[in-house]
Amino acid sequence: MLWWTYQQLRVSSPKTRLATVEKLAQSDLSDSVEPLLFALKDGDAEVRSAAARGLGRLRDRRAVEPLVEMLRDPAPLARAAAAEALGQLGDVQAINWLVWLLRDTEPDVRSRASQSLKQLGWRPENDAERALQSVATGNLRQAATLGAEAIGPLVELLRSGSQEKQLGAIRALGDMDDPAAVQPLLETLRKSDSALRIAALGALERFAAPAAFDAVERLLKDRHPGVRAAAVETLAKCDGTCAVPGLIRALKDSSWEVRRAAVEILGALGEPAAVDGLCRALNDKDRDVRAGAAMALGRIGDARGIYSLVLASLDSETTVRYASTSSLQQIDRHWLRSEAAHRALPEIETALNHREYWVRHSAIKLREQINSVVPEKSKWPQPDVSTAPIPDLSPPSALAILNDLLHDRDSDLRSAAAAALGRLREKDAKNILTEAVRDGDHPVQPTAPGALAVSL
Repeated sequence: MLWWTYQQLRVSSPKTRLATVEKLAQSDLSDSVEPLLFALKDGDAEVRSAAARGLGRLRDRRAVEPLVEMLRDPAPLARAAAAEALGQLGDVQAINWLVWLLRDTEPDVRSRASQSLKQLGWRPENDAERALQSVATGNLRQAATLGAEAIGPLVELLRSGSQEKQLGAIRALGDMDDPAAVQPLLETLRKSDSALRIAALGALERFAAPAAFDAVERLLKDRHPGVRAAAVETLAKCDGTCAVPGLIRALKDSSWEVRRAAVEILGALGEPAAVDGLCRALNDKDRDVRAGAAMALGRIGDARGIYSLVLASLDSETTVRYASTSSLQQIDRHWLRSEAAHRALPEIETALNHREYWVRHSAIKLREQINSVVPEKSKWPQPDVSTAPIPDLSPPSALAILNDLLHDRDSDLRSAAAAALGRLREKDAKNILTEAVRDGDHPVQPTAPGALAVSL
């Protein structure tokens, strides 16, 4: 019978050899050990792995040395099976070999080795071993606390792990206080997976390392918009002043996401060199970019932005108009008297005939405000201040604001304004809501009558 078993282990068909090994593995006979040891040298990795698992199940100590030798097998499947079997055999002589296997390039092999070491009662003796164990078991948060000792195992995980494990390794490197973690993160920026590049940029942002500046700046030209947007934020952390030229170029990026990130970062940096670029961004096709550029100019506080912000306060989008007027106040509380504001009057006059209500409405109010104050420079015509009307610069009432919002292009905003007018319970709201009842757009049409009823 044993003779026949060996014959079956020598046939050319791997399936037949594998079936023979699996049958031997299920047997409790001691005669199965020698054929299984013979199968550890099979040319097929799956057969060798099945033989190793069978020897682990039989728990025969004759298998310890051959299984230790198998830990160097070129096939990860075989190395993992050998590591698992050694844990089942319970021989502490295998501990040193299994600790060595924690450095294996394959995550599954490292995991199996760690499990077997736990079965054998092994405990790490130093930070280097603790780092190996933490990475092997997937406890990357603990690995990050071990500092430099964990960098090597985490780098290996970046080279060979799944995307999920690589992302975990990047987060762990980013959580470290050790500047030695910067270099492997920079190497990750060259990976083809955009999610990994974005994660590495986020980790580098926490380090704020000037040494990373050049590598991060190159990613402003990355093919993936998400990477370019992340690079914008990281670049400023690496070196804010040097980042300004690259960030200004990013204002012309094809992706609104990148442009919006650029205006926000330029505003946070507060660099006057960005004023011209941000003024141009006030004409961006995306309203969030325009609003962000307006807010950024307010944070910088440079008077060169007044002219462009005055024109931006005529924008058809509510968020842009509010951001622009708010930033004008930040730059100069008396901006209405500025030369730049009066220089904008021709454009404001042109806007009086604009096809959109909000542009015309804003132009009327803005012209009245600018014309009602004395310009700050003597070259401008000086009105008779004794008869000139005093401009009303007080904040508009809630009724006036909600009345304006009833003409907004956004039907949801008009609906919310109608509901709010009803809750004001003011007499003047009745006439305004009566007009809103005739709004033909859903959901304003059902909202206005209810609000009118509440206001009566």
